[in-house]
Amino acid sequence: MIALLALIVGVVLGLVLQPTIPAALQRYVPIAVVAALDAVFGASRALLDGIFNDRVFVISFIGNVLVAALVVFLGDQLGVGAQLSTGVVVVFSIRIFANAAA
Repeated sequence: MIALLALIVGVVLGLVLQPTIPAALQRYVPIAVVAALDAVFGASRALLDGIFNDRVFVISFIGNVLVAALVVFLGDQLGVGAQLSTGVVVVFSIRIFANAAA
């Protein structure tokens, strides 16, 4: 319940404060959001299955975001950033829909 309230507060603060994102990081924000959504939907599924663990959720949340950003960063360095960004979004989207379906 606390996580849901924190999510709602975060969304409201984002809408009210309208923070600006530096241009260098703008490529990574959509990827990070999709990765974070994957962790949230995975946690929702674990909660419904009765196996939710808050530590696993936090590690999954941070790990998903960092790994997705790292993959896109490496893709940018190799000159194939757009393709890897698409791949990351597709993989996390499949996981989100699989968790929602379950």
